[in-house]
Amino acid sequence: MAPPGREAWAQRLAAFRAGPAAFMAGAEGEDLGRDLLSDLRSERLSEPAKVSLLALSLEYPAQLWPDAAAAEAAASSLLDALALLPPRPSALRRPLLLAATAVLLAGGALGPASGASCRLLPLLLGLAAGRGVGPASEQRPLQATACECLRELESGRPGLLGGALGLLRSLLGPEGPVQPLSLLLALALRNALVARPGSGAGLQGLLTARGSSPGAAPWDWTLAEAGDAHLRPQAPSWPAAEEGERGLAVREPDPEEARELRAAVAQLLDASYLLTPVAQAQLLWLLGWALRGLRGQPPTLFKPQLVRLLGTAQLSLLHAVLALKAAFGEALFTAQDEALLLHRLTMAAQHPALPLPTHLFYLHCLLSFPENWPLGPEGEEAAPMLLGPPLCRGLMPSVLHDPMALLARLHLLCLLCAEDEGEEKGQVPNPQRYLEELLAGLQQRAALDGGPRALATLCFRASYLVASCLASQPAVLAPLIHGLAQLYRARPVLAPHFVDLLDQVGPELGEPLRVVLWQEVVSRPGSSEALRWHLQMLAKVAEGGPQSTTLSFLQAAAVHCTHWGLQQALLRVCRALLRVGGGAGLADLLQALARRLEDPDGRDHARLYYILLAHLAGPKLGVALGPSLAAPALASALVAENQGFAAALMVQETLAPLRLSVGPYRAKGPLPVLQLQAEALEPVYSVELRFRVEGQLYAPLGAVHVPCLCPGRPARRLLLPLQPRRPAPARLHVQALYTTPAGLTCHAHLPPLPVNFADLFLPFPQPPEGAEQDFFEGLWDSCLPKGAESRVWCPLGPQGLEALVSRHLEPFVVVAQPPTSYHIAICLPPDSMLLLRLAAAQVDGVPVALRTDDWTVLPLVGDYFRGLSEAEGVPGGQVGGSLASEERLKAPVAPVP
Repeated sequence: MAPPGREAWAQRLAAFRAGPAAFMAGAEGEDLGRDLLSDLRSERLSEPAKVSLLALSLEYPAQLWPDAAAAEAAASSLLDALALLPPRPSALRRPLLLAATAVLLAGGALGPASGASCRLLPLLLGLAAGRGVGPASEQRPLQATACECLRELESGRPGLLGGALGLLRSLLGPEGPVQPLSLLLALALRNALVARPGSGAGLQGLLTARGSSPGAAPWDWTLAEAGDAHLRPQAPSWPAAEEGERGLAVREPDPEEARELRAAVAQLLDASYLLTPVAQAQLLWLLGWALRGLRGQPPTLFKPQLVRLLGTAQLSLLHAVLALKAAFGEALFTAQDEALLLHRLTMAAQHPALPLPTHLFYLHCLLSFPENWPLGPEGEEAAPMLLGPPLCRGLMPSVLHDPMALLARLHLLCLLCAEDEGEEKGQVPNPQRYLEELLAGLQQRAALDGGPRALATLCFRASYLVASCLASQPAVLAPLIHGLAQLYRARPVLAPHFVDLLDQVGPELGEPLRVVLWQEVVSRPGSSEALRWHLQMLAKVAEGGPQSTTLSFLQAAAVHCTHWGLQQALLRVCRALLRVGGGAGLADLLQALARRLEDPDGRDHARLYYILLAHLAGPKLGVALGPSLAAPALASALVAENQGFAAALMVQETLAPLRLSVGPYRAKGPLPVLQLQAEALEPVYSVELRFRVEGQLYAPLGAVHVPCLCPGRPARRLLLPLQPRRPAPARLHVQALYTTPAGLTCHAHLPPLPVNFADLFLPFPQPPEGAEQDFFEGLWDSCLPKGAESRVWCPLGPQGLEALVSRHLEPFVVVAQPPTSYHIAICLPPDSMLLLRLAAAQVDGVPVALRTDDWTVLPLVGDYFRGLSEAEGVPGGQVGGSLASEERLKAPVAPVP
């Protein structure tokens, strides 16, 4: 079949771009990547059409070739297409290089085992060094593209170019593309500094090596493998201390390494003026990030660049300067530099022609200015020491500013108020007084009847900002609370905004504001037009005052709640009162509402609340009235609420909040007892552990009760008696029933617990002293002719027979003649026995003769000895001799019913 033409490809690409996932899941998606690679070699498509196909592979490499094998094959095909291009100029060389790089990275195929990677890396390094393919007119663009591809590969596998640092450094000159090479060298140098301690590579050797033939030797992946575990691609950031998160360890290079490193950094900085502002900012960030983790390396290398950049008008470069200040502080910036930066930021932020994004950037820099000697604990928000009210006089917020600019300036004003100590000789207005006047102006604008919603939103955002920054200053919060109360009095329609504000602010503002708003609500007449807003507000602040006053307001308002919406708002207030305890007055109100409300849904709600109040104690009532777990959008609000109550009051299935394990077995008593160890992952109370065994092997097991389990405490030991009906191992299925701190009753399934054959071993009663041999011989003779006898060969570990018996069989030894022989008697519940004669140990093991009155335990005995051999460290853990071949039955054995 002929390959699709240009029109067919246009339709396929349009369908793919409309929905890549759906297209790849369809019938044509399977062949899209293969057809794309095939048509790159077709002569029917023009070069512009092929370039559009390559653009698709750059945008969606992970969708076209999702796994490593497909990505490897696709990258090899792209490199083959590049090699087959004629020597004339072609627009495909650069897209092919970019596509091969993107496919290897997106598909996870980049690595030493990838043939395409071993082809692409030397090719890119050769192109970056000027040893390119194609005509001379394309060498400069190809060189820049190769540098960009190498930078992408280095970002994906940090440390990949550590071995090529010397070569890249030698290429940095006037004859090469300065910007791509500079950024590539800076990124490789930063990554090599991080990966070097784990790889053992010497920095001096890496910086001075001059690889003349990049493809002559196999590629060195040592630094890439070390760097991949320590460093991931990062975005520029200038907070102060992030070494712990980014894997940057402080280390001290030797003098030779330090000299070469300073020379490389100086070489990059000397050529940085040729770069674009964004590239210069990236270069400064990379170099500062690298030098910050090297002890004894003063950052004075950046001083000439700072002299050049302190007056820059480029925001990206200003951001880079502040990043260096955050990284090095007073080691690089003097107090005069700091004062100059602050003065410049404040003056620039006041420029009248400044665009809003730039204005906000300058304000953000002032709010997050990295100081040389900050006061207070780390992470505490505060204004810079040198930034006082005189310097910020032109940055005071005004109601005429844009909302975003007003909030940013208000944030700065709040920081100034936090450090203000009053007026300074009457020369500068008090920041706190200015803040009060501004908030009053915002509240007056928000209180305008019929005013825009945006004015009210701005007022509440400003109130939240002030409450967050000045929560510890009652002198500021008091007028704020008074003004908000006046705002609610003027416009009760803003009740949803007040509810949101109360949800967000802390107790410093939230608690007194609740009390003031409660007073404003209960003082309003119940028949006002704003009753719905009063009820919504009261549902949030019902606990702000005496319940009797709230109930009086509700009784007066109930007469005017004539439609469903008002009735539901009234019942929400009753629900809030239930949550804080309720009382006799609330019960009377609910009974009256259950009789008088016109809407049947409201009457049912009131009746349900009364029943809950009359029958549930306070803690359980709080749980039942918590957030509903029912699905939303049900036809009836009562049905949804009932489902929430049922979910709160019924036993719910959850993930297991504890771990249960089997402890060491102790053989004593009439029945085997399993020792369990319980460890809690979260606090649980009244825990009941239920156990179940499939089949009829064991009698029903009783439950184990634990009053309380808390995380961090030693694992609690629990005893579980077993009642086997046959001496056989089993698996216990475990279910936990418990109560959470919130009052919910839950159950969870725990992983099954194993009961091993050895967990059923019990010792016989101790025979009289001196009669041990006769006791054992009597048991030995009683096993036949109804039982079975067998012999097995048990390999021994390096500790010998005596250690094996003492560790595993000590409680069951009847007659011992160490280290030559042991007679062992084991009682198997309910009424079986297992007798062992261990003869003198030989070079590679010990012969074991065994008798039992229950022939069905013979396979279990064989498995038990195999486990002993593995526990003693015998290679392979093999028990010599098969039980089936060694067994000698002394009498016909009838199957056990």
